Amino acid sequence: MPQSPAPTRTAASVPAPLAALADEGVAVWLDDLSRERLAGGGLAQLRDQGVVGVTTNPTIFQKALAAGAAYEQQLADLAARGVGVEEAVRALTTVDVRWACDVLRPVHESTDGVDGRVSIEVDPRLAHDTRATIAEARALWWAVDRPNLFIKIPATLEGLPAITACLGEGISVNVTLIFSLDRYRAVTEAFQAGLEQARAAGHDLPSIGSVASFFVSRVDTEVDARLDKLDDEVAAELQGRAAIANARLAYQHFEQFTATARWQELAAAGARVQRPLWASTGVKNPAYDDTRYVVELVAADTVNTMPQATLDAVADHAEIRGDTVTGSYADAQHVLDRLAEVGIDYDDVVAKLETDGVTAFEHSWTELLAGVERELDH
Repeated sequence: MPQSPAPTRTAASVPAPLAALADEGVAVWLDDLSRERLAGGGLAQLRDQGVVGVTTNPTIFQKALAAGAAYEQQLADLAARGVGVEEAVRALTTVDVRWACDVLRPVHESTDGVDGRVSIEVDPRLAHDTRATIAEARALWWAVDRPNLFIKIPATLEGLPAITACLGEGISVNVTLIFSLDRYRAVTEAFQAGLEQARAAGHDLPSIGSVASFFVSRVDTEVDARLDKLDDEVAAELQGRAAIANARLAYQHFEQFTATARWQELAAAGARVQRPLWASTGVKNPAYDDTRYVVELVAADTVNTMPQATLDAVADHAEIRGDTVTGSYADAQHVLDRLAEVGIDYDDVVAKLETDGVTAFEHSWTELLAGVERELDH
């Protein structure tokens, strides 16, 4: 049975597949946020339909601010005050995140602080600067000032000590851009070390939350492209299998980690488990079933954050058939072994995905800054 309490919901308002996911211990989050969605009541409606969290990233904010007129008044006010572009971007994004935190506060309270969470990411240009990441995480934590906030920190090598430091100060953290099993192991170590520091400093452990965002569909996109070049029957059979196998083995580590005496000691002191969060769950290949990265990754104490299209597909026609993870570890390992046999270099794949992920977010952040600067200059 899941350790996390299920949110209060009205059965008539929650689509059956979303209710089934909640019953299996899967928290359904939305991977999107905009002021139009907030002002129009769209997020509140989704909350009432079983969505219990929100994730954002620089790309989501860039798209939100580029569309619609919801930000015009605040932009005009910022321009009138002569606010610089970097400060303006933070003012715009923190307003949205604070607002979303307030919309989801009832979920946060009904789940005893587990869900109802909203994430905001540190400037992606700081992904390889530990000290600056910690400083920005502190600033965002102070600026939003909500107990159900998560600060997103990339799981780069330089991000790992920042994760530990922030958790040690009582800041809740969403660790993002995890692609490899080795890096996920390092993330759980950073998480545990951070909570040990928090306990030593006298922080309230139950109030500190964390998730580990393990990216899914991007793994298939990269691996499938490499398999296409092999023109081999075995390679063809491995198409679309890498991402789910990778995520399932991550959950195996999660189970092993939470069974250790070191973790059990923290849990006994009130520490909350760091749930695996399945990110990048929208299907990139139209040949694949549009709910595959949800229905194939059902396990207790997980989060699945979905873009709107995936959420709609799941609510409409997903077939939730219980736990699809814990009985599949041997098969998942077999898939990764077979990929190695046909020449797919796992370490190279995940390293490229991390680099590409940071670069993509940096690009979105640069576009966001440029767009806001244009508006301020009007």
